Amino acid sequence: MLDPEAGRAQLSGWPSGTPVWTMSSHPLCFLPSGRSSSWVLLPSCVLPGATMETLSLMTLKPLLTIRMNYYLSGGFHPVSFHVVNIALHGGVCVLLVDVFSVLFGGLQYTSRGRRLNLAPRSSLLAALLFAVHPVHTECVAGVVGRADLLGALFFLLSFLGYCKAFRETNKEGTHSTFWVLLSILLGAVAMLCKEQGITVLGLNAIFDILVIGKLNVLEIVRKLLRKDRSLESPGMLRTGGLLFRMTLLALGGAGVLYVRWKIMGTGPPVFTEVDNPASFADSVLVRAINYNYYYSLNAWLLLCPWWLCFDWSMGCIPLIKSVGDWRVIALAALWFCLIGLICQALCSEDSHKRRILTLGLGFLIIPFLPASNLFFRVGFVVAERVLYLPSAGYCMLLTFGFAALSKHTKKKKLIAALILGILFLNTLRCVVRSGEWRSEDHLFRSALSVCPLNAKVHYNVGKNLADKGNQTAAIRYYREAVRLNPKYVHAMNNLGNILKERNELQEAEELLSLAVQIQPDFAAAWMNLGIVQNSLKRFQAAEQSYRTAIKHRRKYPDCYYNLGRLYADLNRHVDALNAWRNATVLKPEHSLAWNNMIILLDNTGNLAQAEAVGREALELIPNDHSLMFSLANVLGKSQKYKESEALFLKAIKAHPNTASYHGNLAVLYHRWGHLDLAKKHYEISLRLDPTASGTKENYGLLRRKLEQMQKKNV
Repeated sequence: MLDPEAGRAQLSGWPSGTPVWTMSSHPLCFLPSGRSSSWVLLPSCVLPGATMETLSLMTLKPLLTIRMNYYLSGGFHPVSFHVVNIALHGGVCVLLVDVFSVLFGGLQYTSRGRRLNLAPRSSLLAALLFAVHPVHTECVAGVVGRADLLGALFFLLSFLGYCKAFRETNKEGTHSTFWVLLSILLGAVAMLCKEQGITVLGLNAIFDILVIGKLNVLEIVRKLLRKDRSLESPGMLRTGGLLFRMTLLALGGAGVLYVRWKIMGTGPPVFTEVDNPASFADSVLVRAINYNYYYSLNAWLLLCPWWLCFDWSMGCIPLIKSVGDWRVIALAALWFCLIGLICQALCSEDSHKRRILTLGLGFLIIPFLPASNLFFRVGFVVAERVLYLPSAGYCMLLTFGFAALSKHTKKKKLIAALILGILFLNTLRCVVRSGEWRSEDHLFRSALSVCPLNAKVHYNVGKNLADKGNQTAAIRYYREAVRLNPKYVHAMNNLGNILKERNELQEAEELLSLAVQIQPDFAAAWMNLGIVQNSLKRFQAAEQSYRTAIKHRRKYPDCYYNLGRLYADLNRHVDALNAWRNATVLKPEHSLAWNNMIILLDNTGNLAQAEAVGREALELIPNDHSLMFSLANVLGKSQKYKESEALFLKAIKAHPNTASYHGNLAVLYHRWGHLDLAKKHYEISLRLDPTASGTKENYGLLRRKLEQMQKKNV
């Protein structure tokens, strides 16, 4: 048994009164669950060196830029990552000035090829409203928002490329096929960054039909009502180019979706009920009502972005289960506004108004469709990041509304003051929200007031507190997370770990047993259950739990390490060595496993094997001071004093305030006969740890020996 408390073992071959080494094995390795959230801060994002079972090409561009960030900045330096995100957001805002100019002014040219109706004021105002909208904070402040930023950048480039197809020819009804194909390619790149990117092809089609083809829905409706025969050959089809462009867009979209299908497999990702509870409702009516309520919440975040949260799932928004719920009013308000806008967009006598409202609604609705649950289940309830592109349509509609209001009132200064007030308040909210994103603690706590029913929020606050060593407060938040979601296995796992550390073993076992009962393939919970059972001296059950964890996660070095600890407790030394060897095969830098192999071989008298293992470990982890210490002990016992001294000194240089390092170096000098150096390091060790009984005893032996030598000299 390797006893971390014991620490001393008398070696054979040394006379009585010889100082002995202080040895300690390493404790069991607990594995807490990671943070459970839909966003990722910089230290948690996928960076060079990270291993993944599958790497989807759907996130190729963000990963490449993050990898470039990592190498160019020389490591995990958050400033460079955030600077790139801010630069990308700035680039999107600049492109939007041109996009809004096209949407507000159309594509009309002079005889010299210059575009008319640039609408500079409206374009600039809409771009400014977009630039400072607080709902974008998650995409810009969170490093993984890089995907949304890049997706939006290529989305806009695709749209502008499609517009360029008509600028090149400058002749009505004609186009440049090259630019159409390039637009499709840029749309595919946008989808590689973010799935929303594919929707640019639909937006291009609507733009082509309404702006280039000059389709007038109101006129068509009137002709239908009069049964006008002129509908048999619409003018926009006689150009010959529209059908060709629509065919290219349809084929391009189908091809991109096919490639995505081949990459991602035949089915969508698997989500759980806590991710999107409405999608698991049995009643179609309940699903429809809740989906529409989610749409109204997204609309409210655009209108009033004051209540922002990093995660809206797991009970944050309770299901609407009947039409008697007062929240149905939000659905009615949403559709009342949408229907009013759609009627104006389709039936207004003013062609300019029709175009702006239709394109604004297109920009608002079309990029949002992949997140709408209409075509497939998504893994969230509300996500601020998916509003990055749709908010451009909202900003366009808001700008048009201000322009219309300005035409119908004489109080233009009041409207200007209102616009400036909105820009100022949004900027202020962005500053406040960015401050909340500066640290995990502020971010998690900011969500408590927005989503107090979200178990994930309480879990993340608890995890953050546990990482800081505040276990009492962490327990409180973990318990609240489990209360809000009785099937929250990650919260149970982490709470069980803390309870184990506080020696509340019975409750820890109950929680971990419940976690694996709810999720039988939860390997980390099985391993932690084994640790608790080991502490309860239920060794057979602990071994079975470890084996079950390895069954569900075959490459599990920490579990092999803990299994080795169990075998060491049972004096099954060969099994312990095999388990630790498996841990080091799966994870060559597993310092704890290497150390325990060295210590076990040392304690069982196999010094040659211990030395060989120690040297092998140091070749793989040359700067590990604990391995230097363990190997130095072995070399000292093998009377290889010079080499042992060198390793002790290197370990002390790395960790000069570790009492045991000085204490065992003193033992080495004591045995080697360098008594003055031994005295020096005994005294340093005792200053660092005055309670070390072994060091006190060895120091006493040295003092008596020095006194005897002085008497002989006298």
